[in-house]
Amino acid sequence: MNEERSQPLDKNKVRRSFGRAAPDYDAVAVLQHEIGRRMLERLDYIRLQPRVILDIGCGTGVATEALLKRYPKAEVLALDFALPMLERARRRGRWRRRPRCLCADLDHLPLAAESVDLVFANASLQWSSRPPQAFADIARVLKSGGLMMFSSFGPDTLQELRAAWAAVDGSEHVHGFIDMHDYGDMLMAAGLADPVMDAERMTLTYTDAMQLMREIKVIGAANASRRRSPGLIGPRRIAAVCEAYEQFRRKDGRLPVSYEVVHGHAWGAEQRRVGGETRISMDVLKSKL
Repeated sequence: MNEERSQPLDKNKVRRSFGRAAPDYDAVAVLQHEIGRRMLERLDYIRLQPRVILDIGCGTGVATEALLKRYPKAEVLALDFALPMLERARRRGRWRRRPRCLCADLDHLPLAAESVDLVFANASLQWSSRPPQAFADIARVLKSGGLMMFSSFGPDTLQELRAAWAAVDGSEHVHGFIDMHDYGDMLMAAGLADPVMDAERMTLTYTDAMQLMREIKVIGAANASRRRSPGLIGPRRIAAVCEAYEQFRRKDGRLPVSYEVVHGHAWGAEQRRVGGETRISMDVLKSKL
């Protein structure tokens, strides 16, 4: 694993933050739900009838429920490492058809090799502390010919907030995000086939910077880097950040918040290199007879 592609995250902080966010998450996670909806629309153009689906970082299960409806014959696994989120996800669907919930970290998938037909990960991979390992583990559990589809955020995300903090002090206050091209390289390195990457820009607007920072906290997405400034941030620095953010106020009186939304998908490879050995799925060989 390349050191520059690791993220020194405080995973316990991330888990606690999302756990606290669970009761109010759906009311404020408008962007995340919209991205998930767009991901589901992309599945309209892909011929795939999965038997087993893994929703990584399922949160409260909004996308999980949509996957249950879209693929009525599939078993849907909902994975999240924040138990309060899973407690809400497990109520999705109907009493005879609910997701199978797994409380686990996306960096260590508790699944057998080649056991999943579709991996769906909406706005969750930015919380991996070892993205190359996460993609390698996804490649491990994905069947040959299976689909991995994900969304995340690129480095231009929250650029206004990052600039406002930079005007106040030199500490790291905003979560670091991975470049789209690095994601593509990681898909290739993991042995996934035919990776496709693209990005879109989305902008939300707020009346003031405090509203933005409150919402980031409410959805559990506050900076969890181990390099973040220790200790509490006092009201004077918060006020200074809000003042610095004013430089971005638009003519309509609103403050913009930029998001670089990264989309990617790739396929489970027919041939895999494991420990210097080439392995070929028997299902693939039989299909060619």
